[in-house]
Amino acid sequence: MNKREEEQRSDAVNSLTVARCVEAICNCGCNAVRATITALEEGHEVSQSAALTPQELQMLLNELKAVMAVYDER
Repeated sequence: MNKREEEQRSDAVNSLTVARCVEAICNCGCNAVRATITALEEGHEVSQSAALTPQELQMLLNELKAVMAVYDER
């Protein structure tokens, strides 16, 4: 496997890990999602994200904000 293929595989794994984390947090409801966003913005660790890298944490935060933007538009 060349370097580019390794990077693509790593990106796919990161995305899957983050997607699973987003799903777990969203299953807890809107208030939990908002609390998680606040905690992550303040630099606090949340249980669902304990194993994530800093890059994955940023991806998680961006995804959660995108999800809530849909609900906040209503």
